[in-house]
Amino acid sequence: MFDVRLKALLGAGCFSLALIGTVMDTAHAGGLERGGYDIDLLFDPGPFASDVSGTYVMPQRDLKNATDTSGGGLTGKSTARNAEGYWVPYVGVKATVGHGVDCMLDYSQPWGASSNPGIWNGSYSNINTQIKSNNYAGTCSYKMDVGKGQLRFIGGVFYQEVYGFKESYANPAFGTTIGRVDLSSSGWGWRVGVAYEIPDIALRASLVYNSQVKLDNIAGTLNIVGDIYGATQSMPDSLELKLQSGIAPGWLAFGSIKWVNWSLLQSIPICPQGVPASVCVTGSAAAVTSLDLMYRDGWTVTGGIGHQFNEQWSGAAQISWDRGTSHGYGDQTDTWTIGGGIAYTPKPNIELRLAGAIGVLTSGHSGVVNGENGFQAGTDVSYDFGNDLVSAISGGLKIKF
Repeated sequence: MFDVRLKALLGAGCFSLALIGTVMDTAHAGGLERGGYDIDLLFDPGPFASDVSGTYVMPQRDLKNATDTSGGGLTGKSTARNAEGYWVPYVGVKATVGHGVDCMLDYSQPWGASSNPGIWNGSYSNINTQIKSNNYAGTCSYKMDVGKGQLRFIGGVFYQEVYGFKESYANPAFGTTIGRVDLSSSGWGWRVGVAYEIPDIALRASLVYNSQVKLDNIAGTLNIVGDIYGATQSMPDSLELKLQSGIAPGWLAFGSIKWVNWSLLQSIPICPQGVPASVCVTGSAAAVTSLDLMYRDGWTVTGGIGHQFNEQWSGAAQISWDRGTSHGYGDQTDTWTIGGGIAYTPKPNIELRLAGAIGVLTSGHSGVVNGENGFQAGTDVSYDFGNDLVSAISGGLKIKF
């Protein structure tokens, strides 16, 4: 996944610039990441601030040379667009609740997937997959004077819902019968972090860890079986380092490095209700199907520069590299993206933002990848993909007092 979200303090004062744009490839470089986690609103210097934003992402991942390897004998479409546009919303409020104590509440959609190639030579692998999420979080911080600046300790909790479905041809033995899996689950997570700020030079360094979210009671239905459940799974933990500093009057340099533990998600076995969890293993006779992801860890590196033109207008530009989580299975290869945006402040307590980005989803091949216990993913289809484009546009409104 590639995230071009920037929120920074510009110049020597407390002018606030927030430029939001989220870009990722159709299979979500960075696993299932969409909005990810964002607590930058917590750093707003005002006693109260609210932020509402939305980003529309337009990936164009095209698959080609698709060959059915399932034994089903498909000889139809060898090409497919494995991508759909989607929205990423965000709503947050922050308030100073005591001396040195700030708290925020926010709603986001950190995870998701939207892959809808339709009927093609890979229909035994995927026809339509849709995954969505809801995240409700509360985060607080305490800051104290240390040296020339302030040291801030950060902590919070969040409740997460993950749900969705997948449609594909069920099995070559059933011909072109479509199987549909619907699943949902939820769980709790927590975060902890530390930051150091020197407002006079717009310096901030922050390090935040977000825990895994154990999804309890993954359950749903499979249309050709009935009630089903998935083996215990967790959404990944992450660690992000962000740095920024004023480099001249009205100029700011910034950057970040983020690691996400996407290798947690390999193959999730799906079994009928009543089958003991001890035998619900991918590739076993007990598993009627599985959700195969086979991810590796994700890394994202971002750097950029911002400038305050006057009291009302500011702008920023940045470049990012995201290491794809696919490594032989799937189409989540490396992504390179450039983005930029402007912020307009008609009044000191109102900020309007508009940002955009364009990137390249690099080429690759998907085939068979070996997993644990002798399991092989990618036995249903093999395909290639070239360098594709992804673009995004984002807008937001911030009100503070």
